[in-house]
Amino acid sequence: MRAIELSTIGLVLALLSTSAMAQVDLAKSTVSATAKQIGVPIEGKFKKLSATIKFNPAQLAQSSAKVEIDVASYDMGSAEYNKEVVGKDWFNAAQFPKATFVSGSITAAGTGKYNVAGKLTLKGKTVDVVIPFSVKPDGAMQVFDGVLPIKRTVFNIGDGEWMDTSVVADEVAIKFHLVVAAAK
Repeated sequence: MRAIELSTIGLVLALLSTSAMAQVDLAKSTVSATAKQIGVPIEGKFKKLSATIKFNPAQLAQSSAKVEIDVASYDMGSAEYNKEVVGKDWFNAAQFPKATFVSGSITAAGTGKYNVAGKLTLKGKTVDVVIPFSVKPDGAMQVFDGVLPIKRTVFNIGDGEWMDTSVVADEVAIKFHLVVAAAK
């Protein structure tokens, strides 16, 4: 089932580092998770997220990000899959309604490129991650793009019969595209 890839999303969300106490434009921002089921890519998008972001490339030590994703908002384009993915074997949204990412540090990785290290919590399990991302200006906005590869089984996403990674791959790519008001 496509529901499995949703788990990775978690976070992805993690990837948001942006401008000083920036406003995230939720209408233009996306967080998605893609996995493979029997070798075929399946993708879902999280419809609800919130973020507190402070980003200044000249003051990376003072920059930070906190992202929360409502895992029950994961949409795979099918009511049946959406119902399955919020259940106990996948996200277990009743017990673990949020996936969160909290940054610890942000470092430069080249022109317009950065790495944010922090903690990703999904389905009650917290793991240290490093997320590469890029930042580009777009008028009065900044655009943050990145991908965080995770292994769903580390977070117990896809319990029971779904732990078999021959049907649903263990690797999940959490992609984010965050549009944020530029620092003034």
